[in-house]
Parts: sequence; structure tokens; C-alpha cells
Amino acid sequence: MKRLGISVYLNNNDLEKNLEYINLASRYGFEIVFTTLISIKDLNFDKYFDNFVYLVKHANNIGMKVIVDVEPHILSKLNISYDNLYKLSDIGLYGIRLDLGYSGIEESIMSFNDFGLKIVVNMSNGSKYIENILSYKPNIDNIIGCHNFYPHKYTGLSYEHFSKCSRQFKDFGIRTAAFISSSEAMFGPWPVSEGLCTLEMHRDLPIETQAKHLFATELIDDVIIANAYASEDELKKLSLLNKYKLEFKVNLVDNITDIDKKIVLEEFHYVRGDVSEYLLRSTQSRIKYKDYKFLPYNVIDIKRGDILIDTYLYQNYAGELQIALKDMKNTGKTNVVGRIDEKEIFLLDYLKPWTKFGFVENK
Repeated sequence: MKRLGISVYLNNNDLEKNLEYINLASRYGFEIVFTTLISIKDLNFDKYFDNFVYLVKHANNIGMKVIVDVEPHILSKLNISYDNLYKLSDIGLYGIRLDLGYSGIEESIMSFNDFGLKIVVNMSNGSKYIENILSYKPNIDNIIGCHNFYPHKYTGLSYEHFSKCSRQFKDFGIRTAAFISSSEAMFGPWPVSEGLCTLEMHRDLPIETQAKHLFATELIDDVIIANAYASEDELKKLSLLNKYKLEFKVNLVDNITDIDKKIVLEEFHYVRGDVSEYLLRSTQSRIKYKDYKFLPYNVIDIKRGDILIDTYLYQNYAGELQIALKDMKNTGKTNVVGRIDEKEIFLLDYLKPWTKFGFVENK
């Protein structure tokens, strides 16, 4: 099951506003609340911890799961040891994220807590940390991997490193999480605020495109907005996202026919198994509409990211939908009926043989 989450920060905002934000996210189907105790100053720790406990109980009451970022010294401050996590369970936490972990045996012991508390470990470092934990035979059902987020521009993970780190966890069947950034939000755990994402390539992308990308990689199960507060419009866009099928935003040509529009937006699409380096082909529409005469009306040259439907001039191919992977000369037999949103064209790389996909009109 793939899930969406938000983040709240007690050191930057009043409790009431955090609770309102949690309520709003819950109404849009979000399931996870991420927060941290690491950035809270020692002078105000007791005050903020009381607010934290109240926040967790409120989130639980509306069916949301709270993960808190901690370090060993924070647990010591709370008189909590790795082999006795009862106090955290009593608060009602779903999981604790160890930004700085132990030696491996401690995490393994923690995973056998009697309360189902999830032990969330840092998965951005690319070390053998998870292999070390697994060597101590943990309860793997209580282990989750979660990437870092990066408030400083140009410090986020490269895709290559992200992929390598994520695969270390997914190859063992461990649940994973990563962060995306709201363009409307201003707050994070630290003073610097230049967006707050895991992948640097996401920093200036629309929030729904960031989430689509993470889900499309098939490396991430939980996508969490790292900064607060995302706008209601952003929460709504994410709530409408298909987490299991990549749906591209598409701009249709003005003179598209009703039948071509129906094929693009309403028919079920999947990539044929025998893929070309030039086109991704969805062929069921040519069977369904074999008796319809697809006339040419927009046979311009083709660019990568264009949505194509063959005309009757291609005979038995007529009505077949295609996505261009390369720039091509149009033979005069194919209509260009639309184009994938420029910021989502890179997602074509995640359409493999038999991958299901769809389109949503960009209005």
C-alpha cells in the first residue's frame, strides 16, 4: 500500500495551526504525520514535548500515524533506552526515525518491541548500515527505511545515489519513504528554507510531479511533504494522484476530434511488450474503433513527448495511440493530438514493456 504524508514542526509554529493542518490533510486522505524532536532547543524542550504528545494523540484520534525523528541523545533525555520503548508506544507513536543510529544490534533489538512500533532508519547514506542491522536478525516487518530531506539548494540527492540507496532497502523487501517539497510552504526544522526535498531534481518541480516520479520509480512506498504548510490546492492535487499507475498531464490540440479525445483520456492504456526506441504503443484502441475512419488533421512533425493517433492512411494501425520517444519526421499518416506537459516528459523513462499508464488533461 502506497501512502501520502505531511510534516509539522513544533519549534516554528503554534500547536493549533499544526492541528488544523493535520485535520486538513486527513480530509484529503493523507495517512502519515512526520515531525522531529531533534531541532528543539534544550531550553524549551519540556514545553514542546508536551505539545508533541498532544499532537500525537490528536493525530491518532483521526486515524493518522505519527513518525518522529530522534537521535540517541534525545531518547536519553527522555529516559528511554533502546531495549525499553514502552514510553514511546504509550504516547501513541507509529514509528521513530533514527537520524543517527546505533551499531546495528540495538536497532535489531528495538524491532522486537511488543507494541508494533516501527523503527525507521536513515536510507540516504549509501553505506552498509541496513545490511549490518539485518545481520543481527531484526523483525523486518518493524523496519522502515526513510530518506533525508535537504533545505539547502543543490544539496539534495542525485538520482543515481537515491536509486542505489533505495534499492539497498527494496531488495530486502523493506518499506521505504522519501520527501517532496511544497512551493507554498515556508517552514522546516532548520532556519534555511529553499525547498525541502530528498531529490535535488525535484526542488523546482510541481508537487504532484515530484510524487508521481517517486511512485513511478517503484522504489518508494510513502511520499511525505517535508515542509509546512502545503496549500490546500497542493494537498488536493496529491489526493487525486493515482499512486499505482503513471498518469501524465497532457495538453490536447484545439481541434482534436471527440473520438481521439476519448481514446486519450478514457481508454485503458499499456505499453506493448515489443517496444520500439521511437514510440511507446497502446494498441487496444485500434481494435475497439476499427470501424471508425480516422482522418488526418494535424500531421505536423513529431517531437519527443507528443501524443499520436494513426489515421486511416495507416490502414490496420488506424486508431492506435502512441507516445513519441524521439523527434521524428511525420509520414503524413499520423495525427499529433496532444503533448505531455514539459515538466513530466522525463517520466517517459519509467514506462517499460507492459507498464500501465494514462493521461489527465492539463487545464
